[in-house]
Amino acid sequence: MIELQDFRAARRAISDHMRLTPVYAASNFADNMAFGSAKRIPELFLKLENMQVTGSFKARGAMNAALALDDAKRSMGLCTASGGNHGMGVIHAARTLGVPVKIFLPTNTPKPKIEKLRAQGVDVALIGAVWDDANRAAMDHARESGMAYIHPFADPRVIAGQGTIALELLEQQPDLDTLVVAIGGGGLISGVATAARLLRPSIRVIGVEPTGAATLFESLKANEVVTLPSVNTAATSLAPRQSSALNVDLIGKNVDRIALVSDEEMQKAANWLWKDLGIAVELSAAAGIAAIMTDRLGVNDPGRVGVIICGTGTDGIK
Repeated sequence: MIELQDFRAARRAISDHMRLTPVYAASNFADNMAFGSAKRIPELFLKLENMQVTGSFKARGAMNAALALDDAKRSMGLCTASGGNHGMGVIHAARTLGVPVKIFLPTNTPKPKIEKLRAQGVDVALIGAVWDDANRAAMDHARESGMAYIHPFADPRVIAGQGTIALELLEQQPDLDTLVVAIGGGGLISGVATAARLLRPSIRVIGVEPTGAATLFESLKANEVVTLPSVNTAATSLAPRQSSALNVDLIGKNVDRIALVSDEEMQKAANWLWKDLGIAVELSAAAGIAAIMTDRLGVNDPGRVGVIICGTGTDGIK
């Protein structure tokens, strides 16, 4: 069980190494043309984690997990498997602590992310077709080398770090009725939903996955961890074939429903964020806006809606 005190402790631990990202009121820029299939354009408040250090919320969880290690384990260095953003977060943590780092990436990682990671001058290995393959290699390396392995989503310390977003957001915009959160492995929504519900039990939380990687959607439907036979989405940071029992449990308890959106719908949402708001995001970070544009939240009146814009990039812009 992750308690409110764990989220507050994580916030204290990482605050010197993170940015307090802004919340942007976007409703005035939402028009009927862009949001044509929505019954009603809600009041939108965007939590801009694309402005976080390393360009993504992932820095929060990686830093909290790294700071929790004892000195002996930490000195051996950090390693992980990533679709890109978590890798940057682990690199940031390793550099802050002054320890070695190794990052494993699947071959479906977008080329700009590979180049961004390699430009950091750290050890980067491309292994496996999807994240799950790279993750097995990273865990093997951690066992063999003694490095500390930092899981991108199935670690209570990582989840607590990601949940600090909810603490900030509900202070910055305390009257939100609904939170909309993109889902990859489930670390972000596990932390945000759990922390938000502990602070305000009545708040509605809706997750969003790609139709080509409905990992948590299928797991919640089956009430167990489901391994997808394959994934098919350009939003590769939302595309593990399998989550974990920890994430399935937390999401099942704290998330109202999961909406599914297509790559084309995420592309349209990313274009709107760029052309109307000047916010450049990776495809994955537009998932929440895509669900709102296509009226997939599943409620007649979502009220005041907070959307986490989880990562910067240009692959969402056409």
